[in-house]
Amino acid sequence: MDLLSDILATMKLTGTLYFRTSFTTPWSIKVPAFEAVSRFHYAHRGRCLVRVEGAPDPVPLEQGDLVIIPRGASHTLYCTPETETLAMTLDDVIQRSGYDGNGTLVYGEFGTNHETQLVCGHLSFDQSVDHPVLNALPSHIHIRQYGETTGAWLESTLSVIGAEAGRGHLGGDLIATKLSEIIYAQALRAFLGSDQAARPVLEAFSDPGITRALEAIHAKPDHPWSLENLAETARLSRSSLAARFQQSLTMSPMAYVTLWRLQIARRLLADTTLSIIEIAERSGYGSEAAFGRVFKRYFNVAPATFRREMRA
Repeated sequence: MDLLSDILATMKLTGTLYFRTSFTTPWSIKVPAFEAVSRFHYAHRGRCLVRVEGAPDPVPLEQGDLVIIPRGASHTLYCTPETETLAMTLDDVIQRSGYDGNGTLVYGEFGTNHETQLVCGHLSFDQSVDHPVLNALPSHIHIRQYGETTGAWLESTLSVIGAEAGRGHLGGDLIATKLSEIIYAQALRAFLGSDQAARPVLEAFSDPGITRALEAIHAKPDHPWSLENLAETARLSRSSLAARFQQSLTMSPMAYVTLWRLQIARRLLADTTLSIIEIAERSGYGSEAAFGRVFKRYFNVAPATFRREMRA
C-alpha cells in the first residue's frame, strides 16, 4: 500500500454524505465546527463563496470546484458578499426548509434562476489518530475545476455523486458515500503534488530519500529499524537522513518509527480481538511490557484500558 493510502486507512477515514443542496438567492449558511471530521463541498452547479474560520480571504467556489476543510473548522457558505453577515445556522436552515435527511436540501427564494447545487458531506476519522501530514494540512484545500485537474474518470465520478446523492435511488447513498472517500483521497494526492503544498512536512513526500525511508517503515513496521539501516534504505548518510527528517517532519527517523508503530497498535486494539502480545509483536515490540510502557507514555493510558474505552 502506498504512503498516502496507508495513512488514510490507519485514520479509519469513513465517508458520510449528508446532503445535496439546491440554494436560490439570497442565502447564507453558517456550518459549525466539528472535531475529527473533514468536510467537503463540491459545486455541482452554480457558484458561491466559502469563508473558513482562520482563513484571511473567502474561497470563490465556481462550478466544478472542490473545497475540503480537513479539520472540520467552522465556515460560512453564502451566495454574494452582501449576504455573508446574514448567515443562518445550518440547524435553522434545516428546520425552516423541512429537510428530513432525504432528497435535496432546498432553501432560498422561489422563482429565481440563480441556483447553487452543492454536494456536501463529511468524512470522519478516529479522534486518537496522529500523523504529521494530517496536522500540517492547511485550514482548507481549494482545487479549481477538480474533475479537469485530476482526470476525466474523476470528472465522471463527481457527476455520479451529484446524480446519486439524496435522490432516493436504491443503493444511491452508499455509492455516493464510498465515492466520496475516493474523491477525498484523490484530492489530497492532487494537493500534495501541487504548488500549494509548500510546507516542510508536506514537501517530505517529494524528497526521494525521505520517501524511501517512509515507505520502508510503512511496509515493515515490525522490522528492527535503526538509524543506520534506515539511512542505507534511504541511500543517505545517517547525518543527512536525520537532518532531513528533522527539517521536514520535525522529528527524528526513530521518533517516526515509534509514532507509526503506535498508530498501527491503536488501530489493532480498536478493530481486532488480537491479544496484547500479538499486537505488540506486530507493532515491532519484543515484549508486552516494553510495548505497554511506550504505549502508555504516548497515549497516557495502558493498551488494555485504551481498548476498553474505544469499544465503549
